Amino acid sequence: MDFTGKVALITGGGGGIGRAAAIGFAERGARIVVVDHDATLGQGTTDILRQRGAEASFIPADVRKSDDVANYVKAALAAYGRIDCFFNNAGVEGFVKPIYDYDDDMFDRVIAVNLRGVFLGLKHVLPVMLAQGSGAVVNTASIAGLVGGPGMSAYVASKHAVLGITKSASADVAHTGIRVNAVCPGPVETRMMRSLEQQRSPNNPEAVLNANRNAIPSGRYATPEEVANLVIYLCSDLAGSITGSHMVIDGGRTGSAGSGVGPKK
Repeated sequence: MDFTGKVALITGGGGGIGRAAAIGFAERGARIVVVDHDATLGQGTTDILRQRGAEASFIPADVRKSDDVANYVKAALAAYGRIDCFFNNAGVEGFVKPIYDYDDDMFDRVIAVNLRGVFLGLKHVLPVMLAQGSGAVVNTASIAGLVGGPGMSAYVASKHAVLGITKSASADVAHTGIRVNAVCPGPVETRMMRSLEQQRSPNNPEAVLNANRNAIPSGRYATPEEVANLVIYLCSDLAGSITGSHMVIDGGRTGSAGSGVGPKK
């Protein structure tokens, strides 16, 4: 999986899975474009990459805004001239509340970031790949795109939709050799899971962590690096015939009877 001379564009690259992917691509020779709405986190990832000898640029952007997305694509081309790998990864968890109590504005925000952001990324990046005649896209879905869970209507809806848009986009470009896939992580050791644990049990988030681990056959959360490795594989020539697909990385959780997105109360 040699990415020497290639360019990887990563949204949500400031932390968690995005940062791990940026480091993983860079270690394999890629030049990196980090996109994040949080300038401190995004620049932090870029600084780490540069300290390790990689070529990297940071572009702040709100993935909900078409102009911002067009700008990060334009900036990537200005810096490196092409986009070979696009990790369409930015996302938010929203609230953990029953659907009948869910806040309208938060629902709209989750859909805007998790779905509209993916749509806009595809809309603006795919023409670049079509013009250069090659490229690979990986969208971040979730096991929440495969099963439901209590209190997570907005997140679950957004991630189901990401799988649908992945299939549709792949069909649009498969004849050109450009590939579009999705990854479906289960619980991962990231800020997002700490937020969900805290929301489910403010007084005892550790109990939620333990319940989640007990529901996973492997007995643990995945690491950001493990998810990043799957993303890198899907962008590599080794996955040359994989498109319109999704790959689950959840320690066996969705393969076990009675699995769900969150612990039952």
